[in-house]
Amino acid sequence: MEPRIASIMLWTFLLVSMATSLVIASDSGDEGCVNKSAPGGLFWSSAKEEGDQELVDAASLNSHNNDEIDGGFSSLDGMLQWAIGHSDPAKLKETAQDLKQLSLDELKRRQIEIKEITDSLKMPSDAQLMKTAINDLNNSSTPLEDRLRALEELLILVEPLDNANDMNKLGGLTVVIHELDSPDPEIRKTSAWILGKASQNNPFVQEQVLELGALAKLMKMVKSTFPEEATKALYAVSALIRNSKAGQELFYAEDGDLMLLDLLSNSSIDIRLRRKSVFLVGDLANCQLEPTSKADSPLFGNHLILKSVVNQLDSSDLDLQEKALVAIKSLLQLRTVEARVKEFCGLERALERMKQKWQEGYTDQRDYVMEMESLRRDVELLFHGKLEEV
Repeated sequence: MEPRIASIMLWTFLLVSMATSLVIASDSGDEGCVNKSAPGGLFWSSAKEEGDQELVDAASLNSHNNDEIDGGFSSLDGMLQWAIGHSDPAKLKETAQDLKQLSLDELKRRQIEIKEITDSLKMPSDAQLMKTAINDLNNSSTPLEDRLRALEELLILVEPLDNANDMNKLGGLTVVIHELDSPDPEIRKTSAWILGKASQNNPFVQEQVLELGALAKLMKMVKSTFPEEATKALYAVSALIRNSKAGQELFYAEDGDLMLLDLLSNSSIDIRLRRKSVFLVGDLANCQLEPTSKADSPLFGNHLILKSVVNQLDSSDLDLQEKALVAIKSLLQLRTVEARVKEFCGLERALERMKQKWQEGYTDQRDYVMEMESLRRDVELLFHGKLEEV
């Protein structure tokens, strides 16, 4: 059976099954309950409670986009969410009403038939899908197109925390890190993206990826002439070292401060790289402000780094300007910067130029600019306060 045909059959039976469950619940006298045990985070309310039997999607419908891969779905939940998102509520209601005409025995028999069909389709678990993708990547004869498809599947599958935590024991981290050396930039980009997504806010995976030596490779990829690859590599670097003492030590040992200086000093690079670089500087500054932080980072003793961040205030990109203001606000609170606040690289003049620029332009983004002005003013007041202290 073709995958798409099987999917359509299965979703149809699932909808019938849910409608059947609605009717059984109603006939059993459970009008007042709300059932939240349906797959895909769905729940339904009884007719007595809402006036009509409706199927309501409790999860975000936006998530269905990631499940339409190669004509199939990554899981039963994903397929069900897609089905509900593409369904006519009136027809669902009509189906439920038609099923109410069946006897309780007929409805139960229908549920058994549906279960037999879903069992026969044998929807694979996330772990099985991950194993299949990893096996494809481990197979040296797998064509480039199929290798990329396997990586794209892993990119979706590592989003849940449990799946990300299972990657290493399945051999997934090792094989994905190996793909960072691929001659194909799309393969390298997607591999870096997977590592970043799996590591983000996940100390368990951060430690594993760092131990496997991925950080140095990713930092070299940040210099790639392919903007997409460089952007995803910097995303992965940030995810690996965020709130990680071991990760930050490795980052500085690999001259991460010089990497950031190169990125911030190059006004011709992709704007996304500049945004991510400034954000990373601010993030590292915040880590230095934590009570548990002892040693000062070599990054913030370099006045060229500070000057490069201040220079971003002259950008025409509002997002970059905002990230620079946030980073400077954190930098001004560091011990290493407080001692040199008088020479803070033309900050006062940059703040004035920014204010004037906002007054003269950006008329179509006034609300956003007003919020930015509040942040700019906070930075200005903090700077003047620090000047008074020295």
